[in-house]
Amino acid sequence: MTERYAPAGPVPHIPDDLTVVQFTLDSQHPTRPLRPDGVPWLIEDTTGRRVGSEEIRARVFGLANGLHTEFNIGEDDVVCLYSPNHIDYPVAIWAAHRLGAIISPANPSYTADELEHQISLIKAKLLIVHPDSLQTAITAASSAGIPSDRIVLFDDGSETHRRTIQRLIDDGLAKPPRFVERRLKPGEAKTKLAFLSFSSGTTGRPKAVAIPHYAPIANVIQMAMHHKVNVDYAPYEKRRFRPGDTAILVLPMYHIYGLVVNLHLMLFSAVTLVVVSRFNFENMLKSIVKYRIAHLFLVPPQVVLLCKHPVTKKYDLSHVRFCMAGAAPITKELTEELIKVLPNADVGQGYGMTETSTVVAMFPAEQRIGVLGSAGQLIPGVVARVVKEDGSLAKPGELGELVVKSPSNALGYFNNVEATKESFIDGWVRTGDEVTIDENAELFVLDRLKEIMKVRGFQVAPAELEGLLLAHPDVADVCVVGIPDDYSGEVPLAFVVPHVRAMERVKDDPSEAERIKASIAKHVADRKVNYKHLSGGVEFIDSIPKNPSGKLLRRVLRDKARALKQSTPVTIRSKL
Repeated sequence: MTERYAPAGPVPHIPDDLTVVQFTLDSQHPTRPLRPDGVPWLIEDTTGRRVGSEEIRARVFGLANGLHTEFNIGEDDVVCLYSPNHIDYPVAIWAAHRLGAIISPANPSYTADELEHQISLIKAKLLIVHPDSLQTAITAASSAGIPSDRIVLFDDGSETHRRTIQRLIDDGLAKPPRFVERRLKPGEAKTKLAFLSFSSGTTGRPKAVAIPHYAPIANVIQMAMHHKVNVDYAPYEKRRFRPGDTAILVLPMYHIYGLVVNLHLMLFSAVTLVVVSRFNFENMLKSIVKYRIAHLFLVPPQVVLLCKHPVTKKYDLSHVRFCMAGAAPITKELTEELIKVLPNADVGQGYGMTETSTVVAMFPAEQRIGVLGSAGQLIPGVVARVVKEDGSLAKPGELGELVVKSPSNALGYFNNVEATKESFIDGWVRTGDEVTIDENAELFVLDRLKEIMKVRGFQVAPAELEGLLLAHPDVADVCVVGIPDDYSGEVPLAFVVPHVRAMERVKDDPSEAERIKASIAKHVADRKVNYKHLSGGVEFIDSIPKNPSGKLLRRVLRDKARALKQSTPVTIRSKL
């Protein structure tokens, strides 16, 4: 069989006439367990504040009414969230969806230039930002032609003259409804946009992935079936997710993994989420113990810290029953270490991408420990092809590019027809990953065919950095590649052909070479978010290898980089 399917069989009914907020707050799907009375939806990590279902619904209505009254937010308007995790982050998402608006989450570490690119591309009508990021947001909004008074703040307890989420909620609850929530027609959820989430393509700057409401709804149902969250498949104490369990929401909600898996799947599964605003390793350990966290969704750098940081031994993690690593692969060896750190937990990996909103494969409920080296088993509803270089379909165990069809697939790249044609083909998504799939539908990711790096789970397009580097006066030509890193998975390294003037300076003073390299690295650090910095270094080279048509032979330099740079010892860091 050349197309691979999940062993679990077909996915149950997926509603195609609901928005994400209606599915989450207003409906009861057959695969969804009931939340016990008194079990909160959210807990604020630092204060212990608990938010239950009635308060959530009230806050969502109040904010929707306030946003419509104050800013006339309505059908297909785009609202950008520029903030780390906040207990009102999901409230802002669902309030916008009540109004028929679209949410575009932005990385709160973005520079003003990076944020301006996003809000200009999506034509944002409103920004909701954390006070810590206000000045950057004002600068970006000004460049994008968005008035400063269309910036709303998440509340952090500080005094401000600006409109805040809480003030809008209070105003919205004090007034009669000024909006009518529209019911979608059958099938409309497959095309009506819910999110514009950003992802790096193979070239240029990040692109907005157009995600309809149907896609995350489908993925939540697919994952719920995969994990058997509402099935009596084992004695209660042996089940993976139990209503009333607690999970930690430390993954950023602006990232698709945090947004769909950590947030929406857990709430659907009647699990309480402890919302952590910013990741700090030891603080996370304290919260795991304080709130008796049962479920962890992590990225590889956090797994490295759990396994390598000496402070881990200070904390009793025996109550953790589930840990999944996603966003980038982890090695067999690291998985084995993680199993020792979390002796009572189901441990395994998951695989997905923004373009598939989100998960394609994940270790299933039947596996106490995921197959070592596997990124997970295909989840229900996913059809996978492994396409060899000659275009033929691979047999089980043979290498090729992973191409997937899923009800959760995005529609394409927003306002980018050419990029959409490259990756979205007749309902299939080209992942750009070289994989094998075995007879049990286990997915093994071997390499990346797309010219994309995965740094701490974030996508980085080499071409974006190359375009920036070519603006440096000492750079004549450049190629950026990823090199392995124990902490980040991989990090960017720039091979630079120095300008002739720079080489003349080096000839006169050899120590000038290091100053030039430092200047080149700073050129990127001053203009890009931290995970795009040249952490792998800068290497001078006589010429960039290219094929006859001028295309960079990136793989040649990637091999050269790996030969130059042996994998460095793990540097323990406490923050991401």
